Amino acid sequence: MTTRRLHFFPANLAALVLFTAAALAMLSWPTSALSQVDTFEFDTEVQQQRFRTLSNELRCPMCQNTNLSGSTGGVAEDLRREIHRMIMAGWSDQEIQQFMFERYGDFIFYRPRLRAETFLLWFGPLIFLVLGAAAAIAVWRKARSFDESEVTLDDAEKKRLQSLLGDRRRA
Repeated sequence: MTTRRLHFFPANLAALVLFTAAALAMLSWPTSALSQVDTFEFDTEVQQQRFRTLSNELRCPMCQNTNLSGSTGGVAEDLRREIHRMIMAGWSDQEIQQFMFERYGDFIFYRPRLRAETFLLWFGPLIFLVLGAAAAIAVWRKARSFDESEVTLDDAEKKRLQSLLGDRRRA
C-alpha cells in the first residue's frame, strides 16, 4: 500500500513567489510617480499664489467634484494652462472668473455667485429649516391644546360609551 503525500504548495513555487513579489511591488509603487505634474513658470510669487488660489477655487467640469488642481483630467489640464496664460497676460482674478463663468456657468465655482438663479442654492436649506421648525411648533401647539382641553360628553355619547364598555366587559 502506497501512501500519498499531500502537497500544500503548488508545483511551481518559484513562479508563485515571483508573482507575489511583483504584485506587492506594484501595490507599493507611489501613485504620485504615475500622475502627471504640470510645471508653470511665473514671474512673481504673487502670480503663483493667484494661480494656486484660482486652481483650488474652480471645479473641474469633467470630474464633477474635484478642483482644477486636484484633477488629472484633460479638461482640468487645459483650464490650468488657460489660467496660467491669463495670469501671465495680466488678467485680474475677477476677469478670469468671469471668463470661466461665461464658458461653464455657475457649475465651475465651488461657491456659486449669489444671483436669482442660485438663490435657492444659497438660502434653500435655511428656508426649509425655518419651515420645518414652524410646522413642528404648530403640531406641538395643536397637540398641547388637545391635552389641556377638557372632554365633555353629552347624554347620547355617555350611553354609547357605556354600551361599548358593557359589551367589552361581557366578552
